[in-house]
Amino acid sequence: MVKRTVLIVSPYFPPSTVAGVHRARHLVKHLPAVGWEPIVLCVDEAYHEELLDSGLGALVPLNIEIIKVRAISAKITRSIGVGEISIRAWYFLRNSLLSLLETGRIDVVLISGSPYYPMLFARETKRRFSLPTVLDFQDPWVSHWGADQPWHSKAALVHRIATVLEPRALRSADFVTSVSDVQNAEMLARYPWFDASRMAAIPIGGDPDDFVVLRDTGPLQNEIELERGFVHLSYVGTFLPRGEAVVRTLFRAFARLRVTRPALASRIRLNFVGTSNQPREVSIYRVRSIAEAEGVAEAVREIPGRVFYLHALSVLARSNGVLLLGSEEPHYTASKIYPGLMCGRPYLSLFHRSSSAHAILAAAGGGRALAFETRGELAELENAIAESLQTLALTPEHLGVPNPAVYEPFQANYIASRFAKIFDSLV
Repeated sequence: MVKRTVLIVSPYFPPSTVAGVHRARHLVKHLPAVGWEPIVLCVDEAYHEELLDSGLGALVPLNIEIIKVRAISAKITRSIGVGEISIRAWYFLRNSLLSLLETGRIDVVLISGSPYYPMLFARETKRRFSLPTVLDFQDPWVSHWGADQPWHSKAALVHRIATVLEPRALRSADFVTSVSDVQNAEMLARYPWFDASRMAAIPIGGDPDDFVVLRDTGPLQNEIELERGFVHLSYVGTFLPRGEAVVRTLFRAFARLRVTRPALASRIRLNFVGTSNQPREVSIYRVRSIAEAEGVAEAVREIPGRVFYLHALSVLARSNGVLLLGSEEPHYTASKIYPGLMCGRPYLSLFHRSSSAHAILAAAGGGRALAFETRGELAELENAIAESLQTLALTPEHLGVPNPAVYEPFQANYIASRFAKIFDSLV
């Protein structure tokens, strides 16, 4: 097999704990088996603000070529309101990218975001080197959430900048991937001049090997404790910007269960682990206040700080059941659903009906997949959610197990093969 080389531009890469590292992590592990040698261009972890995860870093194969660049210290740039790592590292990323391309070693460039600003490098990869360039949108750069922000807020300013820069990046792209068909459709609606045949929906996916590593590692140091004697139902991941209505409905359903089955409800603990989307934010509770407002705070435990990857998997593996919660956004496809499917625990999921996450979970089985389209429909699910919580706590065996054939296309090795086919078509 003739091997070609893909340069993966991903400012965040393990040992960073940012969720976006998993796309590049999965690809570098599995692309060599399908004919592509990866090189990673990232920002040196010394310039990251979030905590570093050595356990996640250990999951990256040792023989991968990783080029790490410098960045301006966030202590300097935050004084002018800039913390974005790709902006702080822009000069260094660009110089290293151009130096690599000048060697002639690279056959394809893949730029994965967020952060999205490096996608603007596509213009130079095309004009100066005529290299096929793929842009990988792990989330929307231009989003409904951004459009809804107050006009004078920083988030609204970032959104307005995105509306200007995103089309510039797309004009230099040979191919575009995102994590869902809905996200692609929204992008095509914004840019009808882009060729839909040069787009694909490819989820982040999960790697079952990660649970093998977890099992072989044994008890982790500083493992998150799950109090004995309780039924633990756990959500692991960021609290989503438009996820409040979903969480509030879950708590109202639990309040119903507490009325109908008080003894059972008293034994249930709802854990929310790693809910913050900020690097070092460990004291701002987003879920707790909703639980207090709904009168169920005694059953809810929130750990807002981002937790190490294997620790997060450990929570899933040791819980009695998994909570997979989406948001009101129809495009949303949570990468967390794949570890949830692969951890061997039954689940309760609650997503927008148009979310690909719901379609996957409903087809896979092994849990109770509930969906809604409007807030009114969401509210009508309270009884069904309460019954599902009862099933998870009392008779989880009734939910069966996920069908591996359904989630095989979302395993990391399969997803790497899809990217390889795209690269093959471009060269």
